[in-house]
Amino acid sequence: MLTAIVIIFVVAYAAIALEHPLKVNKSASALIGAGLLWTIYAMSTGDHHLVSEQLGESLMSTAQIVFFLMGAMTIVEVVDAHNGFEVITSRIKTTKLSTLMWLIGFVTFFLSAVLDNLTTTIVMISLIKKLLDKHDDRLFFAGIIVISANAGGAWSPIGDVTTTMLWIGGQITSLAIMKGVFLASMVNMIVPLAITSWLLKGREVVSPVKAEDECCSHRAKTTRFEQNLMFSMGIGILVAVPIFKTVTHLPPFMGILFGLGIIWLVGELLHSTKDEDAKEHLTLVRALKQIDMSSIVFFIGILLAVATLEHTHILTNLAKWLTQTVGREDVIVTIIGMVSAIVDNVPLVAASMGMYSLAQYPPDAFLWEFMAYCAGTGGSILIIGSAAGVAAMGLEKIHFFWYVKRISGLALVGYFGGIAAYIVQYRLFH
Repeated sequence: MLTAIVIIFVVAYAAIALEHPLKVNKSASALIGAGLLWTIYAMSTGDHHLVSEQLGESLMSTAQIVFFLMGAMTIVEVVDAHNGFEVITSRIKTTKLSTLMWLIGFVTFFLSAVLDNLTTTIVMISLIKKLLDKHDDRLFFAGIIVISANAGGAWSPIGDVTTTMLWIGGQITSLAIMKGVFLASMVNMIVPLAITSWLLKGREVVSPVKAEDECCSHRAKTTRFEQNLMFSMGIGILVAVPIFKTVTHLPPFMGILFGLGIIWLVGELLHSTKDEDAKEHLTLVRALKQIDMSSIVFFIGILLAVATLEHTHILTNLAKWLTQTVGREDVIVTIIGMVSAIVDNVPLVAASMGMYSLAQYPPDAFLWEFMAYCAGTGGSILIIGSAAGVAAMGLEKIHFFWYVKRISGLALVGYFGGIAAYIVQYRLFH
């Protein structure tokens, strides 16, 4: 049974990693993998009561992450529909390419900590299309956006799916992760940013020519008051979720769903006097249709697939083997981070959560914080290693090998710079 489970998991994993050449959506591979793994486990165990109980446990932890993601994605979609992000974009005015690079890097870094790295990447790449005319310039900016978004997501409990998973799972607490990983994430972003802005020194911003009619029709959709209200409400709700969890001790998905209800009610009241056609694209019902459901289905599939490895104790044995062979926690986690550049970091972190118990490694232990940093930022090394990279690849038509030649080296230097910063900081304060 164990051999069959490992083989099926590896095949499903390979299918997920090779999604583009195979032309098979990773969600399909994850669901088939989960279905086969649970079927084999149930058939070979024979204890149907135990399997049902374990499936129930796994489903509960998976559902918490999925509900949280659905709520967060919908809130961001509503803000975007109201052109709320123009509150940020309209304030960026500079003629130097290097200055713009620093601005974009820092805005991406902090925005990604509040939203998530995927959403931030989409928002920021849409922004640079409005600010830059040359495609070559935009490619460099897209690379820096991917690095900054992943770095910004790693130190915040709501900024990256993997950090959110560790937070919901109880491996990290919100204040500790922000204090512990902020400096390392900042170094991870600043090093590549400094090198790239030095390369672009002295070059001017070439802005695209704006079509007057397009600009005006875009503005007519929402008023300045509606933009500001929805932007501040959306960001406010996302920021309030960790506070809600700390005060009530309820899981984060409850806070995000509560916030979703509030923003839904405000939206309904705000547009109550408009006719159906005018308010149709601004409603929360439409935002729910716009969210990336295939990504959510992928998380369900991969988390349930990893759960079988946990229940069959494959992950615990792998952890023991790694500890005996490599020995050092920092080296093991560094390797996990670098592997996340090739394969998705979600199943890697899900696997690691099953490999190491909370009894052995309590919340906010070195292992969990360092894993949040490495798994969150390691994906920047290759463009397929993170959701932010895959989004940038599609939006700006970035070629895989262009990214390897121009950006991967920068991301790697930033990754190890952050590791050094985290270990030095940890030794000083612990």
